[in-house]
Amino acid sequence: MTATGPRAPAAGALEPTLERIVVVGAGAIGSLYAAHLASVAEVWVLTRRPDHAEALCAKGLSVSGKSSIDAVLHATSDPSELPHFDAAIVATKANEVAAAAEALRGRSEGAVVMTCQNGLGADEILADAGPWPLLSAVTFMSGTKHDDCLVEYELDAPTWLGPSAVRPATQSTAAHVATLLRRAGLRAEAFDDVRPALWSKLIFNATVNALSALTGLPHDRHFRMEEQITDLGHLARALVEEGRAVAGAAGVELHEDPWEMNLEAVRRGETAQGSYRHLPSMLADVRAGRRTEVDFITGALVREGHARGVPVPLHLCLWRLVKAMEASYLDGNSPQQAAS
Repeated sequence: MTATGPRAPAAGALEPTLERIVVVGAGAIGSLYAAHLASVAEVWVLTRRPDHAEALCAKGLSVSGKSSIDAVLHATSDPSELPHFDAAIVATKANEVAAAAEALRGRSEGAVVMTCQNGLGADEILADAGPWPLLSAVTFMSGTKHDDCLVEYELDAPTWLGPSAVRPATQSTAAHVATLLRRAGLRAEAFDDVRPALWSKLIFNATVNALSALTGLPHDRHFRMEEQITDLGHLARALVEEGRAVAGAAGVELHEDPWEMNLEAVRRGETAQGSYRHLPSMLADVRAGRRTEVDFITGALVREGHARGVPVPLHLCLWRLVKAMEASYLDGNSPQQAAS
């Protein structure tokens, strides 16, 4: 099956009221959503740290780069302080979705909740925590947080969203959320069936993130090079082919070719003005000595392959290597020692 979009609400359809939005997670992506949406809705940000929430309330949230915004919004680190909301965007790392779900448990049960993580599994976690209708989303936009109140918007790529396969919100709701994001100045597309888009991003991420984490390379020309027998592009292409086989066995016709997504991202980095070099999130986690999202990305692809009898030896190898790298520094060594 194929995805279609962007989609407008059907004539006469009753659009949900989205006047108050909670953004859970205030990293780069959550900050970009919050700052932009503050121009079209009342926005609350749920942070992990009280001092982060206090800074956002006192100073607001500024965006530089692709947008220039000085947003006024509300923030708290205490879920009990959240007012009733119409929608929530869970923009945490995949490893933090369970905590986000617990924070939302019992709150605004008629609201629509949109997950926006790398990999698979976030929707199931949210569905276990409350009866909210769910939207699934992935985004290609990127940014860098310079401090708690300033984020640089580096790549103005789209958010793909649609009704979740777990407990779907309506297609009209998906279209309305996409329209709101576009009104706020972000790129967004709504799909009747978002799985082809989710799987395209999953295969792309499982390939690029794991290789970047293990090699220390940003997403650059090495990921497309296939001239020499030792070039990394050979392995990247083989990983994409493994992922494509799993998607086929799952009955998913990909929305975008992950190999072409890889090539386009490399081209974008090579032609970008200034010194922009995309640092995949898994490499950023390794450099910071944090637990990565590999279980939700590469691990999810491996589990899907095994469930359908599709061999995925390369992805399994990379999953094991990233987990071993994590263990090397989470057990007390530094990331630099782990990479040496």
